[in-house]
Amino acid sequence: MLEGRTILVTGAARGLGAEIARCLARKGANLVLADIAEEEGRGIAEETGARFIALDLGEPASVEAAAKVLEEVCAGTLHGLVNNGAIATGIGGIPFDEIDIDSWDRVMRVNVRGTWLMTRAVTPLLKASGSGRIVNVASDTALWGAPRLMSYVASKGALMSMTRSLARELGPDRIGVIAVAPGILTTESTDYVPEARHRLYAEGRAVPGEQAPDEITDAIAFLLSEGALALTGQVLPVNNGFVFN
Repeated sequence: MLEGRTILVTGAARGLGAEIARCLARKGANLVLADIAEEEGRGIAEETGARFIALDLGEPASVEAAAKVLEEVCAGTLHGLVNNGAIATGIGGIPFDEIDIDSWDRVMRVNVRGTWLMTRAVTPLLKASGSGRIVNVASDTALWGAPRLMSYVASKGALMSMTRSLARELGPDRIGVIAVAPGILTTESTDYVPEARHRLYAEGRAVPGEQAPDEITDAIAFLLSEGALALTGQVLPVNNGFVFN
């Protein structure tokens, strides 16, 4: 499905990002992985036969440096970008009026501004491919309004709006842009989420139970293929029916 296509995955060192990398590698993609967690990221890169680039989405200089390395690695052409890198400060539950300003700003700096900067930096490479795809990993929390998670929910809602705007701007260059909105998955990066929230999801899905990462990663792999261009601008809640869009 993805043979011959070069794809960058941010936030690839652990959790869903690592599972995305493994899935895309199995489907034949040439991968470049990026993350602030260098040791873990290099481990996933070695496992999947990928190139690793150190990246701090909260720092514009780091994004620019990563983009320069990427241009060399990809020889000026990139077929896909998965904007998965994000932070989830306060996801355990903090009332909106108790979120401190620094924490709010950091979530927005990484999740929203960082995604914009990364997308902007690699767009010339995507244009060069003639069939580029961007998948923004949002969250279904922004579709149903999860309480006590306002900074995270707001950042993921912003990604959904960015997806629609980018789809309009990049469509003439045959670059498709789409967002996926998963719920809580069973990965090591969700171990700190309260059991009650896991149970809420498991019991509230149209297809009950926990959601495994491959139920998300297979969808992302399809969306990165050339055959998915007609889906541009959409926000897909890939969450076993916990919320419908």
